[in-house]
Amino acid sequence: MSAQIRIERKEYYNILEKTQQGSLNITQWLIWFLECLNRSLIASEKIVATVVSKARFWDDIKTVALNERQIKMINMLFDNFTEKLTSSKWAKICKCSPDTALRDINDLIEKVCCKRTNGGRSTNYKLQRVEI
Repeated sequence: MSAQIRIERKEYYNILEKTQQGSLNITQWLIWFLECLNRSLIASEKIVATVVSKARFWDDIKTVALNERQIKMINMLFDNFTEKLTSSKWAKICKCSPDTALRDINDLIEKVCCKRTNGGRSTNYKLQRVEI
């Protein structure tokens, strides 16, 4: 809840000031607080779902041999990497050659940890559930 209030601190101080300046009727503040609590619970559910998904993914591939770059990128994809992953972005993030990045990606595709989302010059990649 405190993280959500930090995110919404401007609104929090606005509603608090309005409540204190009026007739001390806290109805509007309570409404805001309960709505903020609801947003906090929704955000928490998303975080827990991501953690569970990440744990399941790693459990599914526990027997798959991965290099450090692959582990780094898989974790980054789980940790709010919102851009489309391309081999050139992989190379830049992992500080490796484009050929090495493409080998890493193709290895993950072969190991069924990753898949192409479209082809051609704009090929990008995303994680996929592994069924071992």
